[in-house]
Amino acid sequence: MIAAVGLGLGPYPVMTPEGEVREYERRWEWGAKDRGNPHLRSSSAVIGYHIEATDGDVGHVEDFLVEDSSWAIRYMIVDTGNWWPGEKVLVSPEWIERVDWSDSKVHVGVTREQIEKSPEYDPLDPVARDYEARLHDHYARPSYWERRA
Repeated sequence: MIAAVGLGLGPYPVMTPEGEVREYERRWEWGAKDRGNPHLRSSSAVIGYHIEATDGDVGHVEDFLVEDSSWAIRYMIVDTGNWWPGEKVLVSPEWIERVDWSDSKVHVGVTREQIEKSPEYDPLDPVARDYEARLHDHYARPSYWERRA
């Protein structure tokens, strides 16, 4: 089953009184005994980031869907409300080309039109395999469950 994470310290990066935008992230103390992996970021830091398709801005990251058995992040919930009223769609993190931490953007290897015409995500309906198959077919991308087989 895939479930919404419900993460977030707020939907957008924090604006300090000095007008400086900061991400929620751990500052690394290289002398510390248990410093973890400096390449990992909290998924809550990405909530609110703009989604940049191959041909322009298309929405923002609203949340993530996580598979409850493996804890794998399966999809980003993308809110396209600024472009198509009230529509939410799913984009696989496998389709991310890069994350621009300084500009708070997630660059994905799909077009605006593909996202616009993507099967709409309804948060009240569980994400079933037939919906996932339509989603992956729409984007012409292989599915994660086929690669595991």
